[in-house]
Amino acid sequence: MENEKKLTMKHYLLIASMLFGMFFGAGNLIFPIHLGQLAGAHWLTAGLGFLISGTLLPLLAIIAISVTHSNGIYELAKPIGNRYATIFMILVCLTLGPLFATPRTATVPFQIGIGNYINPSQTPIFLLIYSIIFFGITYWASSTPTGIIDSIGKLLNPAFLILLAIMFGFTFTRPMGTAGKMAASGTAYQDGSFLNGFLQGYNTMDAIAGLLFGIAIVSTIKGLGQRKSSHISATIFKSGALGIGLEAIIYLILIWVGATSLNHFPISADGGIAFGQIANHYLGLGGQIILAIMATLTCLTTSVGLSTSFSEALHNKFPQISYRTWNILTCGLSFIIANFGLETIIAWSTPMLMFLYPLAITLILLSILSPLFKRNSIVYIWTTAFTLIPAFLGMIESAPAIISKTAFAQALMHFDKMYLPLASYGLDWVVPALIGFALGLANYFTKGWLTTQMTQPNENN
Repeated sequence: MENEKKLTMKHYLLIASMLFGMFFGAGNLIFPIHLGQLAGAHWLTAGLGFLISGTLLPLLAIIAISVTHSNGIYELAKPIGNRYATIFMILVCLTLGPLFATPRTATVPFQIGIGNYINPSQTPIFLLIYSIIFFGITYWASSTPTGIIDSIGKLLNPAFLILLAIMFGFTFTRPMGTAGKMAASGTAYQDGSFLNGFLQGYNTMDAIAGLLFGIAIVSTIKGLGQRKSSHISATIFKSGALGIGLEAIIYLILIWVGATSLNHFPISADGGIAFGQIANHYLGLGGQIILAIMATLTCLTTSVGLSTSFSEALHNKFPQISYRTWNILTCGLSFIIANFGLETIIAWSTPMLMFLYPLAITLILLSILSPLFKRNSIVYIWTTAFTLIPAFLGMIESAPAIISKTAFAQALMHFDKMYLPLASYGLDWVVPALIGFALGLANYFTKGWLTTQMTQPNENN
């Protein structure tokens, strides 16, 4: 086996830059600042919940890939069953690819940088032109997967960080108000700010993105000369402390800025509007231009990462279709769906996230804990089976009114609130998942004990 190379600080910084660039994108700009407005004085507690789902879980997702030696999301979910792994992989790829996340990377910067300042009647044509250019660049940058580090880490990240630092400099020197004195939007954030912050972190899509990005990160580390799973996991931790640690700091600042903005502005419909108002407050027209450039740069990095990972994952699963064809497909469909607008994309992505996130979280934790039960399928199956039903109920409840307000959906919601703990907090899947995990472990250890007893030699013979 080829000797492993010892990585230098330069390597760690390079991987950290890649992690940061791939994760920090569209929702990462608008959702934290909106959370700050919703939480008000409880911004820090809500922020800590947001950090768990928005930064810690994505890091654990990449580590799960390393621990299980998986080549991607399909192999990670394979212990549950081949059919389940295929369906789960396709749903994640579609969510992070052309259906929701990738189109959002174009509509978010358009909305906060351009859409708020043009006549609504002109929005379709401006969005069409903007999205053509945006996804044209995405396709060009993602055509060669080996260029990810160069295009993301060396060019776009520094430009984005400089622009963001300018914005933060003004917010620190001339804060709009005192965050600790701002009222929360309601009892949900007065009494349950941590859990609501945790759920808001779903909107970043980063935990499920980590399942898709993970193989690219692990492959990059292997390309730098490391082979052992334990060494790769350690490198992910060290690089993650830099890259995702920086992301966590930026999240907290954005949440704080959102809370302070309540002294000047009412709670906005979304973080894009709030971000535009804040930039205009501090920098006027110059702030709007900086915001447009900043949002476009950071969302381009995520768009490139998503398109690359989507195309690689499906090419590995269906090798008869080339990487280039998958890349054309994801960029083309993302362009089409982006032109439906941000509001429509968010409305339909929320129920999918409420369904996928519980399944993704349990898969991540099962994978990391898998050495304890030798990655036995029975533990995976029991846990996932008990998670599926509440995840489905969460999807129905968060769907647009055309679905969630039907008599059938309302009956399901009544059952959910009556019989599943934590349902009112959006975490009705937690207790069933724990029960399934316990039953799976009991089944695994019982079978192991019975097998040992049956194979022991009879001392009386």
